[in-house]
Amino acid sequence: MTRDDMNAVGGAPDSEYPQDGTVDLRGNPVLKANTGGWKACPYILGNECCERLAYYGIATNLVTYLSHELHQNPSTAANNVTNWSGTCYITTLIGAFLADAYLGRFWTIVVFSIIYFLGMVLLTLSAALPSLKPPSGEGVVASSTQLAVFYLALYLIALGTGGIKPCVSSFGADQFDENDVKEKKRKSSFFNWFYFTINIGALIASSALVYIQENVGWGWGFGIPAVAMGIAIVSFLIGSPLYRHQKPGGSPITRIAQVLVAATRKLSMKVQPNGKHLYEADDKESGIEGSRKLEHTEEFRFLDKAAIPRGDEELQGTRPSGWRLTSVTQVEEVKIVMRLLPIWASGIVFATVYSQMSTMFVQQGALMNVSMGKANIPSASLSIFDTISVIVCVVIYDRFLVPVVRKRTGHVRGFTQLQRMGIGLFISVLAMVVAAIVEIERLKLARRDGVAGNPQDEALPVESLTIFVQIPQYFLIGAAEVFTFVGQLEFFYDQAPDAMRSLMSALSLTTVALGNYLSSVLVTIVTEVTTKGGKPGWIPNNLNRGHLDYFFWMLAILSILNIIFYLVVAKFYTYKRVHNAADVGEDGKPSKSGYE
Repeated sequence: MTRDDMNAVGGAPDSEYPQDGTVDLRGNPVLKANTGGWKACPYILGNECCERLAYYGIATNLVTYLSHELHQNPSTAANNVTNWSGTCYITTLIGAFLADAYLGRFWTIVVFSIIYFLGMVLLTLSAALPSLKPPSGEGVVASSTQLAVFYLALYLIALGTGGIKPCVSSFGADQFDENDVKEKKRKSSFFNWFYFTINIGALIASSALVYIQENVGWGWGFGIPAVAMGIAIVSFLIGSPLYRHQKPGGSPITRIAQVLVAATRKLSMKVQPNGKHLYEADDKESGIEGSRKLEHTEEFRFLDKAAIPRGDEELQGTRPSGWRLTSVTQVEEVKIVMRLLPIWASGIVFATVYSQMSTMFVQQGALMNVSMGKANIPSASLSIFDTISVIVCVVIYDRFLVPVVRKRTGHVRGFTQLQRMGIGLFISVLAMVVAAIVEIERLKLARRDGVAGNPQDEALPVESLTIFVQIPQYFLIGAAEVFTFVGQLEFFYDQAPDAMRSLMSALSLTTVALGNYLSSVLVTIVTEVTTKGGKPGWIPNNLNRGHLDYFFWMLAILSILNIIFYLVVAKFYTYKRVHNAADVGEDGKPSKSGYE
């Protein structure tokens, strides 16, 4: 029985149900009082916390495992880490497509979580079984079988984490009905606490797990994250009766292709002013499962031709082929994607800066004094200060900064999402400047203390410089994340067409992948260019004879250029407009272009 049928026979009034089309796992209407909201979110956040503990339990110290256990040189290890990290985010497109088109977010999370868990178990075996890991010793090289098992496990994990990552945040946001004023406000807060939860898992990984990996053993160090992933699956399934589900709307790729094909077929036709006579479904809904109708916008007018009916396409009770005529809503879906692409592109350089935490920051820290009393601190453990920064900054942002800024701007969120992301981009420049200054000081002390050595020598640590001088650069990266990554996650969910939310969340996450790949490309180019003529280069095996500071300065300059590009595209961005909804932007102001 449909919701309308229930109302017709005297069932519960429509207001008792979410107005965003969500249903239960069997496709039946759900009551607001019994489902969704913060009742459902603890299980989703618990899943995310454990899954992120598993992910960061690998990612945080992977460069050390590759260097010490698989005996890879610094540049190779750094590139392998960024390539793997990039793949973890590229595979988000696979999970997002399946969730939006066929499986829905719930079943996509379940299926890819199982793949993830299997990869974790195999990785644990590769580090624990003597036959699957290379022996220690100088000049030892891992066998092809050992490498095959290791990389199979690593990329199964990449597929699993990528498949669920865009779905978990979107599934959590689905628990809040954006047509309900109170729930919409809570949804905005959800993204902050979602990122907070991610970093609780990361905090445990970058402290306790890194210590276990380097002092107890890699078998235990990878085994504990595998157990955490198993707990993540259980936590998610326990909450099943409380969840609200958005129905999958069919292939978004097909809908985009239909618009392009239909528009191309009508090249000679002209679009009338204000989109008059463009086709739209007569029903209350858009004709796309799980999606509301969208208002016509004046940008990308070429695409409007897809919605111009020809004489033989006038509706006679049935709709013609989607490859000949599409609705205004379907056209607007494509326009939204096109408007989001420049904002998306601006996140790639930021992600490149972010990726330095797991590569160059770790290698920089390893060549400082890592002792604290009688204990030695693994350089990868310094990422704990990024995590602490995020945890602290989320609380400050959500509980203190937003209320203060809201009083000045009148925006529900305080800052607009575009402003929030822009602030994070600026903070990332400061992080690279600080990292460069720290490296200048480290190199100066290396020469003074006589540990510079030769380019091909094994690098010796600068004992006169404590690793804790890296804290500010980690803290700044964490603050930048709270502004840019969280803002980006919420912005892409809000601005996405209803039936493309997983895909747009995945699109925002691919900036991390491309940022990692760009980092690898930059390292390769810098190494190739700066080692010509027999020079040691910026990033030699012995970093005491290199110029890692130049690499950080280069990233700072790229980030400044990126901010300029971002300000331009944000200035002319037009917010999504939903049919029969208030004509407002993402923060309650008129839905016009501009970096509000």
